Amino acid sequence: MKHFSSRLWMVAIFILFVSACGNGSEDPVTITLVTHDSFTLSKATLSAFTDETGIVVEQLQSGDAGQLVSEAILTSGNPVGDVLFGIDNSFLQRGLDANLFLAYESPLLDQVPDEFELDAQHRVTPIDYGDVCANYWTAAFEDSAVPSSLDDLIDPAFRDSFVTENPETSSPGLAFLLATIARYGEDGWEQYWSALRDNGLSVTSGWEDAYYGEFIAGGGDRSIVMSYASSPAVGVLYSDPPVDTPPTGVLFDSCFRQIEFAGILAGTSEVDAAQQLIDFMLGTTFQEDLPLNMFVYPVNQNAVLPEVFLEHAQLSDNPLLLDWETIGKNRDTWTDRWVELVLR
Repeated sequence: MKHFSSRLWMVAIFILFVSACGNGSEDPVTITLVTHDSFTLSKATLSAFTDETGIVVEQLQSGDAGQLVSEAILTSGNPVGDVLFGIDNSFLQRGLDANLFLAYESPLLDQVPDEFELDAQHRVTPIDYGDVCANYWTAAFEDSAVPSSLDDLIDPAFRDSFVTENPETSSPGLAFLLATIARYGEDGWEQYWSALRDNGLSVTSGWEDAYYGEFIAGGGDRSIVMSYASSPAVGVLYSDPPVDTPPTGVLFDSCFRQIEFAGILAGTSEVDAAQQLIDFMLGTTFQEDLPLNMFVYPVNQNAVLPEVFLEHAQLSDNPLLLDWETIGKNRDTWTDRWVELVLR
């Protein structure tokens, strides 16, 4: 009897040991999502991904879109993360030339219009889009005509009214430079910027310095600023006291279409988990969280827009466009020439 009890005791210890090993010996998979500084989501969104998959997502921010790509190139093949979000059509060629990404074709791409899938090899996946456009403070033009075209910005009637961002340091600044090249061509964009400079153009390093610094919205004296087509919706959402009408209008003639992508970084050891995150980023939980956090539009056509977007945000019917490969070949030359024209 004593011998039998000893066996039972040993079996019990063995079962407890196996149970403990099975329940706690393996840590959950953790992957790193590398983004630009403007990336933000509701806390519950990535938690939902963890609940669905058991995969934990850590975030690592890395400056603006240009800095994000530059730093990823410096660590190419030995990345600091597993998935990168925030490379857009302005920097896409640079990232692809550096072989930053592994190809992956998400099954959810069938819910995304073809116009957003710029890379036929699926090295990057479209996630969101929006228009970068000049905005104007409507109250500043109560007794005069509002600007309606890019040509208006060089009209003496709007002298000392416009502030934009430096295309070397700012994503909307680069988008505006590309908009002028798309509109006026290689033969005309330099003359346009010279005219802007002579008409009292102001340039800041980034969007916040422009919008909340020199633009009237932040207490400045400039009535026109380079911002986003979604900015009027932001003005309504965060207005204090509340308003029903946006304080800003959009110069739709100036809009340049931006598309942001995510890609699996070459060298990651967590390819399967990274693919699952890409799928989640295309799903409606993630997509519907984008508008009120980053004020961009979801690419998934099944995603539902919030009411404030439906009422107060509007995209350009004819946004200015440049082929992403053309941008890649000429971006540095264009920005160098811009510096010579505007800052020297």
